[in-house]
Amino acid sequence: MKKILLLSDTHSYIDDRILHYVKEADEVWHAGDIGDLKVTDSIETLKPLRAVYGNIDNDKARATFPLHQRFICEGVSVWITHIGGYPPKYNINTRDEIRTNPPKLFICGHSHILKVIPDHKNDLLHMNPGAAGTHGFHKIRTMLRFTLDKGKIENLEVIELGKK
Repeated sequence: MKKILLLSDTHSYIDDRILHYVKEADEVWHAGDIGDLKVTDSIETLKPLRAVYGNIDNDKARATFPLHQRFICEGVSVWITHIGGYPPKYNINTRDEIRTNPPKLFICGHSHILKVIPDHKNDLLHMNPGAAGTHGFHKIRTMLRFTLDKGKIENLEVIELGKK
């Protein structure tokens, strides 16, 4: 079993509140728009990190992290990308792959809107953790926390970090 902390859209912002939750996780996943790599450096000093770059990320972030991450964790196939769309209207760059080779868990960021949507047609769970940073139109900073165990996604929690 692994405890996962999922965040996105930090836009160069990291604080003690985020790091408190990082310390409680087994792994941290970042769905893009990292901003300054001090964010990921701070996380990586505490826990293993999987991350993708987003549309605001510079060449340094793009050289450090991929656009897409596909992997299996605790028996769950996972795909993380920054801009992926939502069920049933996936982004043009993801929809064909979702139809032909869907993950069990599809994660993206970008919208700054927290959403968890089951996609029954493609037999997957879509997650967007919202935005943990202070830049953007969102009003409340959010992240998600959940466990992966023997092919199951369980114990999903929304973490509200307060107003931005």
